[in-house]
Amino acid sequence: MKRTQIELADGRELIYFDERDDAVRDQPDRRELPPPPPASQLRHDPLTDEWVAVAVHRQTRTFLPPADQCPLCPSRDGRHSEIPAPDYDVAVFENRFPSLSQRVAEEPAEITPFTPVRPGRGRCEVVCFTDDHNASFAALPPRRVRTVLDALADRTSALSELPGVEQVFPFENRGVEIGVTLHHPHGQIYAYPFVTPRTRSMLAAARRHADRTGGNLYADVLAAERAAGERVVASNEHWTAYVPAAARWPFEVHVAPHRPVPDIPALDDAERDAFGPLYLDVLRRFDGLFDLPMPYIAAWHQAPVRIDRELGHLHLQLFTVRRAKDKLKYLAGSESGMGVFINDIAPERAAELLRAA
Repeated sequence: MKRTQIELADGRELIYFDERDDAVRDQPDRRELPPPPPASQLRHDPLTDEWVAVAVHRQTRTFLPPADQCPLCPSRDGRHSEIPAPDYDVAVFENRFPSLSQRVAEEPAEITPFTPVRPGRGRCEVVCFTDDHNASFAALPPRRVRTVLDALADRTSALSELPGVEQVFPFENRGVEIGVTLHHPHGQIYAYPFVTPRTRSMLAAARRHADRTGGNLYADVLAAERAAGERVVASNEHWTAYVPAAARWPFEVHVAPHRPVPDIPALDDAERDAFGPLYLDVLRRFDGLFDLPMPYIAAWHQAPVRIDRELGHLHLQLFTVRRAKDKLKYLAGSESGMGVFINDIAPERAAELLRAA
């Protein structure tokens, strides 16, 4: 893989990850762009001990443009996009409308004695999987999936070294039902200046399990699911894809390496090669469930950068809000108000339907 780093017209960084060593990426960004916005504001909710980002500049971000105005397509035929090159394999760049950034202008003023405020220091990046606007991740060849995985490993390592970054979260949103604002196949990476609430909860459970048994909680759960087999959707020598026994979403799959590793950079070559074929199989099963492009979120759970890394176990959580061909799962009163999920499909049935898709 060839890595080429350039600077966009407004000073943001863009990195090409090419599968050919002879790829030339010296095209300049010819646009006239305003300076990037300053960092957002983080406000601490004392009632839940959670941070909330207030990023008002994101209200003006690009929203579902037509294909001929897509900012993630290559720059061609006189039209300049976020990608100056006329083609690319994988490209990663700093988000033009970031929720978090290193561009801290000033320290925010206090709101109340009970609401600490600080700059939204961190980084948000966009990961373009292909230059084909009409493709999908499921349509990528295994070699491209390996390139994407290597790019995520590169960015996880780099973002982990930024001052104040505590957790790196790569993910993909797909489908208008999920809330995407661009149709072009892409993912994102958030580098948070705190450990997220979901991860804190998982680490607390893992710590209790380690204190009680000496084991790694996720590794033990994975071993139990592999032994039971009822909820396993697919597997190979290095990875297993299974529906969690307590799945929250109508169709939810965890794709986990058999070897406990804290994050994507820790995967070896064999594990990285084996991921693509299995994950592509699972994605195609998702699309085959209702013969429709399945809206989904694919969320990489990685260990925090500085703490409790021994408690983590890398895994990808893939889930959809679609519960039937003509029905979506809405997060209504119980889910949104109390955080208690109610699943309409038994995990065992979901696994059975995915195996048959």
